[in-house]
Amino acid sequence: MPEPKTYVGIHNDLNGGMTDTGKIIRDAWVFGIIPPTETCEGWTAAGIEDLWRKVNAEWEKYGFLVGNLPEEMRARFMDIHDAAVERAKAAGWDGERELAGDE
Repeated sequence: MPEPKTYVGIHNDLNGGMTDTGKIIRDAWVFGIIPPTETCEGWTAAGIEDLWRKVNAEWEKYGFLVGNLPEEMRARFMDIHDAAVERAKAAGWDGERELAGDE
């Protein structure tokens, strides 16, 4: 039986980690579900899906709005996501082009 497909890790992901899976991982860091050192490299789809469920449950508490997060958590969100955007841009990701549908 073949080995299950595993995730490459947020730092090895497409577009500098600007993917749906990357967002789940960054949000899991924000909520303290996993430590910021956890890249999820080697995780199976089932593990990522379980992480998504946990992240989704946390977002639900705040109405899925960054503005509803407690100040400390909102600051952590901004720090994590701002750093992710910078890393992604350095890797060649262009959010404007993505929004325009050119990718």
